Amino acid sequence: MRDFSYLRANSVDAARQAAALPGAMLLAGGTTLIDLAKCGVAEPDSLVDITHLKGLDTIEIDERGAVIGALARMSHVADHAGIKGGFPAVSEALWQAASAQLRNMATVGGNLMQRTRCPYFRDPSNFAACNKREPGSGCSAIGGVTRGHAVLGTSEACIATYPGDLATALVAFDAVVHLGERRVDDFFLLPGTTPQKEHAIEPGEMITAIEIPGSAAARRSSYVKVRDRQSYEFAAASAAVGLELEADGRTVRDLRVALGGVATKPWRARAVEEALKGKVLEPKAVRAASLLAVEGAVDHGANHYKIELAPRVVARAILKLGEAA
Repeated sequence: MRDFSYLRANSVDAARQAAALPGAMLLAGGTTLIDLAKCGVAEPDSLVDITHLKGLDTIEIDERGAVIGALARMSHVADHAGIKGGFPAVSEALWQAASAQLRNMATVGGNLMQRTRCPYFRDPSNFAACNKREPGSGCSAIGGVTRGHAVLGTSEACIATYPGDLATALVAFDAVVHLGERRVDDFFLLPGTTPQKEHAIEPGEMITAIEIPGSAAARRSSYVKVRDRQSYEFAAASAAVGLELEADGRTVRDLRVALGGVATKPWRARAVEEALKGKVLEPKAVRAASLLAVEGAVDHGANHYKIELAPRVVARAILKLGEAA
């Protein structure tokens, strides 16, 4: 970890101006940044501390939905009564992410900005080729050990999986990221030929809040996460699902489905949603529709199991909500 300068910002405008300078990085909870600095991936010239900015840690709930300040701690959001009642999938995703200690430190804004856990990305001393670190250098993961890598949204330049749980739930319910005056509803970017650019954020911008529209589907929602061990592990496959039924209690009026652990960004499974809207919710139809979640998937050997696992996780989440209806 190399030497860097430190600045405690006293306003959002001051933080943006400082963060726009070359080599500057924002410090919020620090749980991701410290890791990246230790392994030599992040080498900031200056850290801009935004942890003391006032008004960015609030959680506001009304009939329109929720607005969560970027500096709200993950544990506080997960345990907020309004989030648990209006967006249970968001609360469940947060509770299943990381350890209690990290949830108490990490902010929701920082969580959205976390980088991939791809071991080739995080080990520059042994793997020089990584297009996320050094654009144009290649992708060491392709042809390497790929069990944890993505099968959706990949490109010839990158197959790294987006690791977060919270973002999967947010994508399912059309969350909007506030970047000051600008609002972005498609915050996460596909790698394409520029995998080093992961978010729709420009120099001088910072996340100030996350807005989640309220809906009946969000109120009846759940987050199902399958992983190699029960806790402190990233998803092999996960699904955030919201369900609204017609008055008959059997027909799907609205359905939201997003996948985690299998794609290069949080993955909205709109084909599954459309296949089941207006249909009677029954296991055979749900399992058939869930196969659409991995349309276009491409495996790289050891990660082939995700193509079979992801639809099962989606079906489990939908049927779980249907049983609770």
